[in-house]
Amino acid sequence: MEKGILYFEEPGPQNTEATIQAAKRRASELGIRHIVVATTHGRTGLKVAEAFKDLDCNIVAVTISQGYEAEGWTMKPQEREILKAKGVKVFTGIHALGDDVNAALAEELGGTAYNAIVAHTLYRFCQGMKVCIEVVLMAADAGLIPIDQEVISIAGTGEGADTAIVVKPSYPRKFLDLQIKEIIAKPR
Repeated sequence: MEKGILYFEEPGPQNTEATIQAAKRRASELGIRHIVVATTHGRTGLKVAEAFKDLDCNIVAVTISQGYEAEGWTMKPQEREILKAKGVKVFTGIHALGDDVNAALAEELGGTAYNAIVAHTLYRFCQGMKVCIEVVLMAADAGLIPIDQEVISIAGTGEGADTAIVVKPSYPRKFLDLQIKEIIAKPR
């Protein structure tokens, strides 16, 4: 099989529409009906819901954890309700690749948590790759996507979307079972 990857010269929200359309094309080609999208305040989640509405997909929007409320990065109840009204499942939980007890202890006592090593390895691809994997782990652990089927994960750098992958999910505790099958789009 020979497939192309959509590469962007610069990361960022200006790539959102192209990323979503590339992800939709690949979902159609592969018959994938489970889509996971990272979204802070719901804008990217709404764009995914609109783009995929004719494919009858299970769309799961994963938000940043509540621990970031002071920074203004958490989803407001009215934003959550707008997504739910469009049929999107919204999940907020502990980050699978950081910002947990491991991170707190490593910061206080020294050392590095294993999940931070995984996160930093994925950052070598791009920020969106780390987030794509993280939100899939979180959605799987919440029981919102199957782990026996490929899903598409969409995320970005800062805001919007610039990365999309096909992935066979796993639970965080079974991380070594996760398989990145294809890169659909990413910044260079």
